[in-house]
Amino acid sequence: MIVKNSRAQKAAAQNTASLLVEALPYIRRFRGKIVVVKYGGNALNGAAGGGADGERGAGAAGAALASFAQDVVLMRAVGILPVVVHGGGPQIGALMARLGKEAEFRDGLRVTDAETLDIARMVLVGKVNRDIVSAINVHGPLAVGMSGEDANLITAAQSHVDLGFVGHVSEVDPTMLRRLVAEGIIPVVATIGADEAGQAYNINADTVAGALAEALHAEKLIFLTDVEGLRVVPDDPTTLIHQASLDVVAEILRGGGAVGGMKPKIEACAQAVRGGVDRAHILDGRVPHALLLELFTDSGVGTMVLP
Repeated sequence: MIVKNSRAQKAAAQNTASLLVEALPYIRRFRGKIVVVKYGGNALNGAAGGGADGERGAGAAGAALASFAQDVVLMRAVGILPVVVHGGGPQIGALMARLGKEAEFRDGLRVTDAETLDIARMVLVGKVNRDIVSAINVHGPLAVGMSGEDANLITAAQSHVDLGFVGHVSEVDPTMLRRLVAEGIIPVVATIGADEAGQAYNINADTVAGALAEALHAEKLIFLTDVEGLRVVPDDPTTLIHQASLDVVAEILRGGGAVGGMKPKIEACAQAVRGGVDRAHILDGRVPHALLLELFTDSGVGTMVLP
């Protein structure tokens, strides 16, 4: 029996071929280059917030994570060297609520006492990190999980005494990351760091991603979050910017255009680009394969920050 492809099937095949041709120069350009990808806790949740029940939300989160893992594995397959950094704020908040512990925030940062630090470490290192590593390793033995405490990757210092065990990055030693990347491994980094005395601190994942990208001399720094990019007016989607120079970013920050969780992302983008990272991007991680669309197509899907 002879089976003929329909017109729709032929059109789909031609579209796929066109996309591959469009991607080719980008694959050549980025081959052998390090790309730091920050996968936010909100992006990890996928469309979970819109579900009618927890089971539906968990399914959406699983689908979002599986899609992200496919993107990262494809990047590695074509010779790009991804380093994944992840957050987990919503997941930390959810466990705190289950344990009957009320979260307190000051200037957008979670006040972290000793108990909250233990919860953050359990969630980030023991849950979120393992989920991401497992999703990637479905496709082969590709990913290894670690935290900033491992191999002195991130030396932290206390941000402010009123915030408790909330830290900032004081030093990065990328030696272990470089070894893993050289072996073809995808490092997945949880953003817990420690000071010289071994005291652990929870650190803003956006800040860590920017610091790692700068230390690794990455080609790109990419943030996957739950908004489509940088807006001049935060509440107005029509003011989305697809490209922004450092001067434009500075003006937006001065004018209060970056609020809430967007502010540390924009600051990290600007710092990384000033520090030698070629480009920084902010994408909506809820869009299927947003990472590939930004890397391998002419139009892209988010905001790109450039010098």
